[in-house]
Amino acid sequence: GVLFQEGALFSSLTVRQNIQAPMREHLGLSQSTLDGLALQKLALVGLPPETADKLPSELSGGMTKRVSLARALALDPEIVFLDEPTSGLDPISAGDFDDLIGTLQKTLGLTVFMVTHDLDSLFAICDRVAVLGHKKVIAAGPISELLLSDDPWLKSYFHGKRGVIRLSAGADRPAAVAAEDRPQNARR
Repeated sequence: GVLFQEGALFSSLTVRQNIQAPMREHLGLSQSTLDGLALQKLALVGLPPETADKLPSELSGGMTKRVSLARALALDPEIVFLDEPTSGLDPISAGDFDDLIGTLQKTLGLTVFMVTHDLDSLFAICDRVAVLGHKKVIAAGPISELLLSDDPWLKSYFHGKRGVIRLSAGADRPAAVAAEDRPQNARR
């Protein structure tokens, strides 16, 4: 399944119809079965059943992301591709969405392939990261290894102002990043 950065919901279709679109395209199911599955997918992403009859224009940004995720999960994929899943969300909604992805990853056994610039999402969701820079993959591996890299671009990315704030946040950072591994200017 694929979750596009801006949701890519069909504006003239209800939430229910958006979730049903891939099922209708690939599965020969009755309308009642499609309706039931759409409601199951909504519940899976934490949205109430009454959301099913809304149009995309009636949804908040966080709801749009969740409906898009429900559609990405419509065919029960083993792999989900997420394009900037927290882009445009406030910090609370972004954190909640990260938690949802993590929960679905564990409960459904999903492999999540995510394109993001959001350091919080990287730390919350990813166990392996591939970093693109200089028009190529410049590093790949667990975040704990990338944090210790001598590559100037990686240092700038992970230990720049935003990275320092993230690394100094404390308990929710990777255990492999010991105090002595943090940048000198990181504060607790």
